[in-house]
Amino acid sequence: MKKVFKLGCGGFLALIILVVIIAVFSDGETSEVDSDTKVEATTEPKENAAEPKEAVKEEPKEEAKEDNVPREYKSALKKAEMYAETMQMSKAGIYDQLISEYGEGFPKEAAQYAIDNLEHDWKANALEKAKSYAETMAMSDSAIYDQLISEYGEKFTPEEAQYAIDNLE
Repeated sequence: MKKVFKLGCGGFLALIILVVIIAVFSDGETSEVDSDTKVEATTEPKENAAEPKEAVKEEPKEEAKEDNVPREYKSALKKAEMYAETMQMSKAGIYDQLISEYGEGFPKEAAQYAIDNLEHDWKANALEKAKSYAETMAMSDSAIYDQLISEYGEKFTPEEAQYAIDNLE
């Protein structure tokens, strides 16, 4: 039965990868425009003495930090954001997916960077998963809670799972 599940997941992951590839190519075009805008924004305050100098200094520092991040780390972060937003996965579930040989195959360091830099509402994800289990599988609250915290299931924290159960309608 596990082999059938892996095949099903593999096909699903292939679809997700295709969506991400399309998103990356569309993001690449808008990023160039965004970086051009940042350059213009940093040149205007220099000419205008009324603008605070600190705002000008902070922006290049952020860009420099981002430039020092390896490409693979940035890719892991984009992938993590996609899993969090579209699949409502937990932080631990995303990390495991990123490092899995059956998943994304990122190095552990890149996956940890992604998790450390991913800003997301994990309780909201747990609630969305709980709603899905309640509606599509007609599960009890205790069964949903167990699935949400299971190391073989969703891997949410007990606090996130309890929030989801408390807020199910």
